[in-house]
Amino acid sequence: MNIGFQLFSARNFPLEDVLKTVARLGYSHVEGYGSLYTDPKALKAQLDANGLTMPTAHISLGDLEDTAKTLKLAETLGIKVAICPWLAPDQRPTSADGWKAFGEKLQKIGKPLQDAGLTFGYHNHDFEFVSYDGKYAMDILLEAAPAVNVEADVAWIVRGKADPATWLPKFGDRIVAVHVKDIAPAGQNADEDGWADAGHGIVPWKTLWPIIRTKTKAAYFVAEHDNPKDVDRFASRSIAFIKTLGA
Repeated sequence: MNIGFQLFSARNFPLEDVLKTVARLGYSHVEGYGSLYTDPKALKAQLDANGLTMPTAHISLGDLEDTAKTLKLAETLGIKVAICPWLAPDQRPTSADGWKAFGEKLQKIGKPLQDAGLTFGYHNHDFEFVSYDGKYAMDILLEAAPAVNVEADVAWIVRGKADPATWLPKFGDRIVAVHVKDIAPAGQNADEDGWADAGHGIVPWKTLWPIIRTKTKAAYFVAEHDNPKDVDRFASRSIAFIKTLGA
């Protein structure tokens, strides 16, 4: 099983130390994000030095629109799955038609990347699970973008008050990666924005795991925590928990 580590989780810690820790703990790969790409060759050298790869990467919407730039980044770092990670509040659609148009935009952005051999996907937060006329924004987006895959952030689905056990199989053939993160019980971990290490919160991972493994085509499982105080604690507890879930 490909257990990865989303480096955004460790953005407040020295990258050199984080990569050593991640490699020591047994993660097979890391997932990149925007500000790490200022010197891709240097980043690749750091990954190589620690025996790590970066098959999946979050790449900003603006950079994804620059096909040549994204393909060069992918070539340098060995990226196989390019993921649109986020929409700033002022970019988020506020109607069903708006989400349909955004899906069509993603479909167009993704095509030249897919034609070049990359897998292209979108990573959800909670705001895509607002409903318009009884249909989630995320569903509207995906229906308008039939070639776009998904990196499912299960904890954000829960925060969006949707049921991942129901939603994940619905688009299972398009889910290529999963973020394994957790939500602290109400009132806890306020200094970590209410998140928890994987397996140490309220997300029903043991129930969801068989669904993920049998009803989706996810090939990458990426530990994430949006604001850990102690990255070593988060990294070690999360991989230990993910391993208990089974292949």
